[in-house]
Amino acid sequence: MPCADHRSRLLRDLRISVTDRCNFRCVYCMPREAFGSDFEFLDRSMLLSYEEIRRLAAVFVGLGVRKIRLTGGEPLVRHGLPSLVRQLAALRGLEDLALTTNGALLAEQAEALCAAGLKRITVSLDSINPTTFRRLSDSKISLDTVLAGIDKAAALGLSPVKVNAVIRRGINESEVEEIARYFHGSGVTLRFIEFMDVGMTNRWVLDDVVTAREILDRVGACFPIEAIEVAEEGRVAERWRFTDGGGEFGIIASVTRPFCGGCTRMRLSPEGQLYTCLFASEGFDLRQMLRGGATDEEIRASIEALWAAREDRYSELRQNGGDSGTRVEMSRIGG
Repeated sequence: MPCADHRSRLLRDLRISVTDRCNFRCVYCMPREAFGSDFEFLDRSMLLSYEEIRRLAAVFVGLGVRKIRLTGGEPLVRHGLPSLVRQLAALRGLEDLALTTNGALLAEQAEALCAAGLKRITVSLDSINPTTFRRLSDSKISLDTVLAGIDKAAALGLSPVKVNAVIRRGINESEVEEIARYFHGSGVTLRFIEFMDVGMTNRWVLDDVVTAREILDRVGACFPIEAIEVAEEGRVAERWRFTDGGGEFGIIASVTRPFCGGCTRMRLSPEGQLYTCLFASEGFDLRQMLRGGATDEEIRASIEALWAAREDRYSELRQNGGDSGTRVEMSRIGG
């Protein structure tokens, strides 16, 4: 039987964060003032091993999960990631295995990831202006390095490569058209994302949100576009195609047009905490079960019970003025 929650949402997607570390300090995710040189990241002994992740993934696939995405932090900073990819790709019943990265290490690792069985890549890239990129990423890594990673992934067949761009007012909203022009006709699928209040350190305010409507108007002023109507379980992006043959793009409008009613995702943190929402405040400790001798059936029963009790709808509540209080940082559970 499918695993369903209080709102009849089925469990279909699992996001696995393999590390809380990152080589960027993006201002909306890991701002340097909160994640500086004195910040204490998880000790290696606290991280789930690849074998533990594989064991949990197999349980989730048995519960109906069909898509797994590896995230971070920055997943490519964890040593030997292709080994995990290989183990997950071998799971019978798993239909899609993807990874989200900032792209800094993608050019040098893409070939090994592809050979291990990775199917798709998404690159987080908020600007194609070198100056803005450096300011947003707060790193010494160049824009050209990230773009080379995108090209390498596409050449290897990890396509369509997706690029996610978070748009913030006063930061990069003036670059929407430039980003759209750059990837138009490239074979890359672009996703614009409304700036969200994930975690507690990114100083989110509603006035900083560039709405999906504004983004669509900006792109539509540059290119002829039309909506793509696709019935896809768990879909979060509203999709459009360029009618001149330049491909497609999407907009993820979690703030202005919440999609909680169709959410099919769970999220696993690097230390084995399981979260039922991107905006959750507390997780469920699966590492303790794993290392305490629990059987797969006991773990399965705990996951089923957690999902069955799920009533999450944070984005809907936010839209109506609600607030969940403390929220887990995005660097722990991915986007």
